[in-house]
Amino acid sequence: MTSEIRSIPRPLVRTNQWVIFLSVFIALLTGQFMLLMIPLTAGLLGLIFKFNPIMRLAKLFLQKKPSEYIPEEHSQQQFNQLIAVVCLGAGLISFLLGWTVIGFLFTLVVGIASLIAILGFCIGCFILYQWKQYTHKRSLR
Repeated sequence: MTSEIRSIPRPLVRTNQWVIFLSVFIALLTGQFMLLMIPLTAGLLGLIFKFNPIMRLAKLFLQKKPSEYIPEEHSQQQFNQLIAVVCLGAGLISFLLGWTVIGFLFTLVVGIASLIAILGFCIGCFILYQWKQYTHKRSLR
């Protein structure tokens, strides 16, 4: 009996990363911090209801079957999305409370992480890997 690993086609993940990056970039550039609600809402919907409207819309434009694209591990992407939602939420709340420096820090972290992911290195994946290594070593003691 084999268990199937859930995956997400890479173009859908990349689209989500671009939306996060562009929303953060434009929000910080223009001061229109409510733009952060776009990736925040999509991320929350994805985490809570397993429905990310950004990925669902992008799926309409796939030219091949989803299984024909390079897969990204679903659980890893959920972890990354959780980090993004926490940072975007904390950033938006900080801006609404007038804590501009903290708002910039949280949103810059997620914006830079999304850009680095687009370029090919996943910071969230690295964090999760290190955490799993730590917990495994700890369980051996």
